[in-house]
Amino acid sequence: MSQTTVKFADIKVTTPTIESIQQAYQDINQALDKAQTKEEINHALQQWNSLRQEIDSWKALVSLNFSQDTRNEDYKQAQEYSDEIQPKLTALEIEMKRKLLGSDKRKELSEILGSHAFNLWEADVTAFEPVIEADLVQESKLVNQYVELLASAEIEFNNETTNLSGIRKYTQDRDRNTRYQAEKARWSFFSQKKTKLDQIYDELVTLRHQMAQKLGYENYIGLGYKKMQRIDYNQADVARYRDEVVKEVVPLAEKIIAEKQRKLNLEQVQFWDEAVFDLQGNPVPQGDETWMLQQAQKMFDGMHPELSEFFRMMVEGNFLDLDTRAGKAGGGFCTSFPTYNVPYIFANFNGTKGDVEVFTHEMGHAFQCWQSRNLPVFDYLWPTLESCEIHSMSLEFLTWSQMEQFFTTDSDRFRQIHLAESILFLPYGCAVDHFQHLVYANPTATPAERNQMWQQMEARYLPWRDYGDLEHPSQGGLWQEKQHIYCYPFYYIDYTLASCCAMQFWVKASSDKDSTLDDYIALCRRGGQAPFQELVKSANLVSPFQPGCLAGVVSKAQEFLQL
Repeated sequence: MSQTTVKFADIKVTTPTIESIQQAYQDINQALDKAQTKEEINHALQQWNSLRQEIDSWKALVSLNFSQDTRNEDYKQAQEYSDEIQPKLTALEIEMKRKLLGSDKRKELSEILGSHAFNLWEADVTAFEPVIEADLVQESKLVNQYVELLASAEIEFNNETTNLSGIRKYTQDRDRNTRYQAEKARWSFFSQKKTKLDQIYDELVTLRHQMAQKLGYENYIGLGYKKMQRIDYNQADVARYRDEVVKEVVPLAEKIIAEKQRKLNLEQVQFWDEAVFDLQGNPVPQGDETWMLQQAQKMFDGMHPELSEFFRMMVEGNFLDLDTRAGKAGGGFCTSFPTYNVPYIFANFNGTKGDVEVFTHEMGHAFQCWQSRNLPVFDYLWPTLESCEIHSMSLEFLTWSQMEQFFTTDSDRFRQIHLAESILFLPYGCAVDHFQHLVYANPTATPAERNQMWQQMEARYLPWRDYGDLEHPSQGGLWQEKQHIYCYPFYYIDYTLASCCAMQFWVKASSDKDSTLDDYIALCRRGGQAPFQELVKSANLVSPFQPGCLAGVVSKAQEFLQL
């Protein structure tokens, strides 16, 4: 596998102007109009690919810089400029997609691009019109307000000032009172910011509903699905899947909570107990960030040459930002710079087992992007998001055999806990998704009514949950910590769909590790060349929408957990 000698410091981007991009599109349009042969058509398409790669690389670097330091005024201004011109860039891109969809050269285009690109574009063109350009700018501003607000958290705890990422290690402490006090401190921040959090979300919901109506949708749900490019399933499929989770997964989740109660010697599992599974506390990595990178290299060396070489390139190129810092945005993500054919991983290590989970998750995204980097169509670099999450969540499971590198003698406990948490996540992920369907079907709901909606979701999907005297979540406000709800509407059921596929890889790997890894790498190489269910089938997996899929996964999990 050919590697790159590019370093992160070498990444240079040009800040575009609308005028320069308009001229570039004009040139591409002229080239397409003049093209007579398949080769000439392909040359014009590659010009378009290159242009989109340049724009995407610029946006990625601007967004990454802002995430790395939300307090830096230069980064903030660059992000604001990106947000300002993005709708105009989208308008130009949509205009090109409409042109190609209606082209009299459709036969030649299909031979070059395949059919899936057209399916994606048909979704895209129904999700944008110039009439919503100003709304999209305002939406980005509101999202950035939310990100900055959460990044601004300064929580005094245990004689230190920490942020929302840093406080997490205390919410997983062995000592129950420490966990309780940490959760009180964490949710105190949200209580203090409640008015602003409600205001931002209220404005986002109103704005998104208005955009949907301007585009001819009844509400934002239909528009949201189109923006997510959901090609081969719909709202009804998702609703049936959520019902299956309630039927098949929630009973096992309740058994996991009951077992937790037994192991912790508790009369009642409270919210602050949910992050630990026994009196020993959660396993933790046995070293610092530098040690973690060394162990990760050993892990990938022991798995597959392509993973090994890829990770070495990522480290040598400095394409990872893993430590937690003041002013750094929370969470973790993978981005990429298509003009340089390299991905980048952003995370917030806090000394918990989650560092390993987030790291392997984001490495799955990065590895897929790397495997897909030479696909001839820019639209196929990444698949749609539920497919993206198969790569990330599957690598979490496929690295199980190497967990001794991080947890030594505690590795078996890590594997047990990771699987149990994966099962517990499925109902939570469905609650987040169902909640958003309720919100956007009722866009005039008050903040209090939205909190009541969330409480309805907890009763349906998380019936064991008890917040005690934690004021903010006990009043239905837990959803406000979930960045996806504010920033990426409807992007969450994707994780649960992918998790079902990842657990199938886990089952297969337990009996045939090598062929399972081969199937995984082959799936990564396909990138976004097909819709979700077709990609799933190509990896010899069963679609989560297929009857019986969840029951099979749950049965194997129950057997492994001995419940």
